[in-house]
Amino acid sequence: MPRLPARRCATCALPVPDGDICGACLDHPPRFDRATAVFAYDFPVNALIHAFKYGGNLAIAAALGNALGQAVSERADLIIPMPLSPQRVRGRGFNQALEIARSVSGMTGIPVLNDACRKVMETQPQAALPWKERAKNVRGAFVCDADLGGKRIAVIDDVMTTGATLNELAKNLRRAGAAYISVWVVARTLPR
Repeated sequence: MPRLPARRCATCALPVPDGDICGACLDHPPRFDRATAVFAYDFPVNALIHAFKYGGNLAIAAALGNALGQAVSERADLIIPMPLSPQRVRGRGFNQALEIARSVSGMTGIPVLNDACRKVMETQPQAALPWKERAKNVRGAFVCDADLGGKRIAVIDDVMTTGATLNELAKNLRRAGAAYISVWVVARTLPR
């Protein structure tokens, strides 16, 4: 499995030659505080995620969640899975982030709050867009209804590419009062 190198940006989880935070995060800090990723989004991890997400092979969620649960070293008060639009959930039959979150919750004891945030706009799939278009695509897509005042939140998703979707959700978590936001993802897409 293509594990990420030990030397990674503490903020976005991209590999760095030295230091704790990459230049991109120093220049344009994301709205989340820290990211943890286990694998590079490369073969065979990308094939496993694809079989899980698009092929409905839910058994893979436990393996991915196990790997992620073993990789996280920080505590959180709540886990919030990346919300999907109701239309996407109906089409897929499940939310892949929620399935991974359930596994991580079972390992860590951190409760999952699935209904804290909602995706209120149907957006184009991020994977179909150029990297520069992704932030615009998800702008205004999320609403967080829960009172997260002072809470440490871990957002779980399957893959982080540009971080645009996670950044947009983190913006809404901050508005809901979250004090600290960690992003926990199974795989991180590396720049070419």
